[in-house]
Amino acid sequence: MKNNLLETFNITKTNKKQILTDYEIFPDKKLLDDLRNRIIENIIDKQKEEKITTEIINQEIESMTGGYDLTNLEKSHLYNLVDNEINGFGPLTEVLNDDNISEIMVNSPDEVYIEIDGKIIKDESVSFINDEHILRTLKRLIQPTGKTIDITNPIVDCRIVGGHRINGIIPPLSAKGPIFTIRKFLKNNSNIEDWIRMGSLTPYMARFLQASIMGRLNILICGSSGVGKTSLLNILSDFIQNNERVITIEEAIELDLKQPNVISLETRSGTYNKENKVTIRDLVISSLLMRPDRIIIGEVRGKEAFDMLQAMNTGHDGSMSTIHANSPMDALNRLETMVLMSEIKIPIKAIREYISSAIDIVVHIKRMSDGKRKITQICEVVGMEGDRIKLNNIFEFKQFGLTNKNEVNGEYALIEKVPEVYQKLKSRGVDIVDDMFESFEPKKPIVQPNPLPKHEEPISKIDPDLEEKELFRSREDLLKDLPHLK
Repeated sequence: MKNNLLETFNITKTNKKQILTDYEIFPDKKLLDDLRNRIIENIIDKQKEEKITTEIINQEIESMTGGYDLTNLEKSHLYNLVDNEINGFGPLTEVLNDDNISEIMVNSPDEVYIEIDGKIIKDESVSFINDEHILRTLKRLIQPTGKTIDITNPIVDCRIVGGHRINGIIPPLSAKGPIFTIRKFLKNNSNIEDWIRMGSLTPYMARFLQASIMGRLNILICGSSGVGKTSLLNILSDFIQNNERVITIEEAIELDLKQPNVISLETRSGTYNKENKVTIRDLVISSLLMRPDRIIIGEVRGKEAFDMLQAMNTGHDGSMSTIHANSPMDALNRLETMVLMSEIKIPIKAIREYISSAIDIVVHIKRMSDGKRKITQICEVVGMEGDRIKLNNIFEFKQFGLTNKNEVNGEYALIEKVPEVYQKLKSRGVDIVDDMFESFEPKKPIVQPNPLPKHEEPISKIDPDLEEKELFRSREDLLKDLPHLK
């Protein structure tokens, strides 16, 4: 019936909207660039205090394009571009508003890549006019943060409007021209329930991580770049009690804690000659004087590793951080290397013992081949085994292969063993994971009083007649041995 109606009214069904690039709509690149720049300059000059409305933009476009034979489609497209430049963020306005896009990478005027569901594709619908246009958009994005990018400060790394993180580099450090990457803060992945729905972890794993926060275990989250380490750190912070004082330390502020007593510290890059630079290590040292209950470091990557371990080992239980690493053991090895970078003369074994006493839990996140991210391991640090740090898996993801749709096929497993941190959680009054591990605990033997040795057995357990016979026989034997007594 539906097909008959479609045929009757001559309606054509389309499965996907056709994507047109800027220059397929407006093929004259030079003219488009010239018109756009002149229109924007005129609007800004004429309307410095008055709000720029749709009517003002249309009037300026009509005035500028009067001598050109432009189609309605070209004029409409020109209006959208100008409106995005004035009231948005240029060509990136639409992709910034798309919640399905998690990352935007601008490599050159006609090379813009985006990440959707963990897969990177080239966005043919977005392009810039030239390098100057890229630089203008980059400056527009970072302007509200108070950051600048120029020849003396050719690198910028900060948090922009919407909670997104931007990293930009311009010549002379970038040989290709100005480039920048935006890592978007996705609102639909902002709590632990969303991660469970995505299959990134199980409810058991989520509850164990919650217990680890409540029990003030020190947690290190590891994984590759862009896999969601900071997002998980932000989610886990929701389990921190409101009466705790928390200090967060980041290079670019991304964490958004909801507790009332939170201090957020951010590094300062300084000038091109590194003057007035403030590092994470500087902030970690300062934070120890601010009476924190917990210290959360967005990412540990250098000499601050030693100061972080000191904080964890000196009463700041429940501290957390992230680190780039391919596995939990690699994370601890990298941490060891960072401590050595601090130029403190400590034997390797002592450093490893220091790490093993500071870190309780290591969580590893991995982006799978199908683009989905999963927590593949949750491990506990159980001390030293010889000269090496020993790790025990608590949860792990076992991959069997791929499905017919090239999706990862596997399952999560809870290792059937009581972790050592379980007793630490119980001693701190955390009982929300009792049902996970009680069945793995060995059954306690029935305690009975030890039997007394035979020579100490009570007389009541000896046959009285037997005792009398034994005594009588002993007297007769004695008389035989002593005939002079008869």
